[in-house]
Amino acid sequence: MSILQVNNLAKHFGGLVAVKDLTLSIKPGEIRGLIGPNGCGKTTTMNMLAGLYKPTRGDVRYHGKSIVKLPPHIRTAQGIMRTFQIPKLFSEMTVEENMMVPALATSSEKTPEFIEALENKATEKLTFCKLDHVSHLLAKQLSGGQRMLLQIARALMVEGLELFLMDEPFAGINQVIKETIMDAIMEMNDNQGITFLIVSHEMSSVRRLCQTVSVMHEGSLIAEGSMTEVANDPLVIEAYLGGQNAASDS
Repeated sequence: MSILQVNNLAKHFGGLVAVKDLTLSIKPGEIRGLIGPNGCGKTTTMNMLAGLYKPTRGDVRYHGKSIVKLPPHIRTAQGIMRTFQIPKLFSEMTVEENMMVPALATSSEKTPEFIEALENKATEKLTFCKLDHVSHLLAKQLSGGQRMLLQIARALMVEGLELFLMDEPFAGINQVIKETIMDAIMEMNDNQGITFLIVSHEMSSVRRLCQTVSVMHEGSLIAEGSMTEVANDPLVIEAYLGGQNAASDS
């Protein structure tokens, strides 16, 4: 059974069709890439999967059950997390305080023992994401790459994470942090079995991480397969790269 099954998903904004009859199936433990030119519907799709947008029609099934009517916080409680290209953090809070928010918001327990356990877990996840040395800084003092890492570390504070939706995790960051993010994704996938759906324009990162790549154009899925297969698909070459080889980075 697929961990995520998308059936004929569509989203209209007035007369604009952003996503058109999208069908997608992702297996447990997979790292799936979702690529396509700007404006093709990738982020709109991610927002529907996370519950931020209500689809115009279609269904989203998670572990075989429809979640299309569930709000974002219920999807999070069921193990679905989403990062954003522009990280949504509490800029006036410290890195450590940002780490505590998800768990405190989803738990009624506030005992000293619980808080201490959370602090220890936050330290562990910050160390995993190589942010322990900046835990005292305000979130607004971090670089763009560090903010993306903080999004990842914060997601790991939520118990039962199974499906991680990542929107442009490599955009505008330096190579060192890009490598840190890729290493974190591979370790979470290998050691914890977390499934990923990653939107990215970084073709080298997609090639390294993703077993299967889905390609969107003008709101529709036009190709699916390995990076090598989709890079040589005539529809992808024409629609996604305007005739250039998709195997090369842009």
